[in-house]
Amino acid sequence: MASRVLFTTLNNTKNKTLTADWLVTLASTRAYCSTPNPENRNNLHSRINAVRDPNFSVAPVLQQWVKEGKDIKQFQLQRIIRDLRSRRRYTHALEVSKWMSSSGLEFSSSDSAVQLDLIGRVDGLSAAENFFSSLKDQDKTVKTYGALLNCYVREGLIDESLAIMKKMKEMGFLSSPLTYNDLMCLYTNTGRLEKVPDVLFEMKVNGVSPDKFSYKICINSYGARGDYNNMENVLREMGSQWHIQMDWGTYSVVANYYVKAGLKEKAIHYLKECEKNVSKDALGYDHLISSYAHLGNTYEMKRLWDLQKSKCKKQTNQNYIVMLGSLVKLGEFEEAEKLLDEWESSCKTYDFRVPNVLLIGYCQKGLVEKAEAKLQDIIKRRKIAIPNCWSIIATGYMNKNNMDKAFECFKEALAMEAENQGWRPKESLISSILSWLGENGEVEDAEAFVKLLRIKVPANREMYHALLKAYIRNGKEVEGLLESMKGDEIDEDEETIKVLSLRDRNS
Repeated sequence: MASRVLFTTLNNTKNKTLTADWLVTLASTRAYCSTPNPENRNNLHSRINAVRDPNFSVAPVLQQWVKEGKDIKQFQLQRIIRDLRSRRRYTHALEVSKWMSSSGLEFSSSDSAVQLDLIGRVDGLSAAENFFSSLKDQDKTVKTYGALLNCYVREGLIDESLAIMKKMKEMGFLSSPLTYNDLMCLYTNTGRLEKVPDVLFEMKVNGVSPDKFSYKICINSYGARGDYNNMENVLREMGSQWHIQMDWGTYSVVANYYVKAGLKEKAIHYLKECEKNVSKDALGYDHLISSYAHLGNTYEMKRLWDLQKSKCKKQTNQNYIVMLGSLVKLGEFEEAEKLLDEWESSCKTYDFRVPNVLLIGYCQKGLVEKAEAKLQDIIKRRKIAIPNCWSIIATGYMNKNNMDKAFECFKEALAMEAENQGWRPKESLISSILSWLGENGEVEDAEAFVKLLRIKVPANREMYHALLKAYIRNGKEVEGLLESMKGDEIDEDEETIKVLSLRDRNS
């Protein structure tokens, strides 16, 4: 349960930098990111896991299991629920929890707390409150109160959270740091960072020892407000606690605030402290490499990359993406090309996200022709690229006002529907090409493009306006097009009237 509020903080915070820093913190703590090994799952677990669509119920799977005469143990269902929650499959997790509570199996206050949290996620706060009210007094424990508090924190409700905290204090339920951490996350999520240190102080006054997350949230609150002295004071206090083992993520958070503030010496000092604690954690090296890229230090980036390769068993695609992105950021394209060659020679599956980093870098520097040549070379040596590759090139040409090439490249992307069903083109690129087609394109080109586009994007006013402009410029009747527009339930607006007025000018 300790991870629940911290992930809420990550998902809900309005501070983008804060989210990135907390990813560093959480990623370094394996206990809060692990999922069960598929090889250890029993058959029931596998059957439930196979039901991916949240619109399909998993209850029949459980009923069939019982019908086959097989036993279901409490710990089996608890493990399944835990796995489903870790995968954010909350609807199915709630189904299993409800089945468990109605099946006659033992259902503890911990199980009730989990169900309450799931009800809040799936059915909303009101349903969670009703469930809590329906619990027997003996089931209203520190865990169920904590679950209700977490629902309020997730919704950003300060008054309700404080009221629950007060009730928990009266009942003697504020003996662990978890509840205080919830409140600190709430203040973080709602932008009241100045309140976070007060909660840490209250914890200590009440005789509750802060844990590592308590300190990290407070360190973050000071860093986000630029109060670096107090940030370091809390860091030193954290390091003096016998029960807390310092990790690289904490030092990385502190270092990142100094990097953003342009305090290079301080940043390097804490990056060195971070490195001392990385050991064989590839993610830690990724963060170090990215931080030194922000400082413009190519030497340290390369040193840490070599160290990562020697310390860690293997480099994943994500590791290569980080290093490639760092090299591209500093304009080290020759080194980036060599690194891409190294990755290509060792990769088992060609993941186009890796070369895309280089393609984006070239396009951002205005070297879109080089990016296209690189993509064409990859296609010759490998396979058909994913749509996003061509979309990157199209965007590069758009930014150079070469709309003919942007149009051709984007058509390549749209024609590759089968390669990436989940791909969604950028609205800005679509708008630019539609506008260009309306002003300059041939009717056949505009029609073919809109036909391709409608496979990915529902028909909209912008598509019809582009077609109307192309029709009118080329002297083609638009009545049929206007009928189709009505058929798609798109009413004429002022812009439509302006487009149609072009007929009078051309007549």
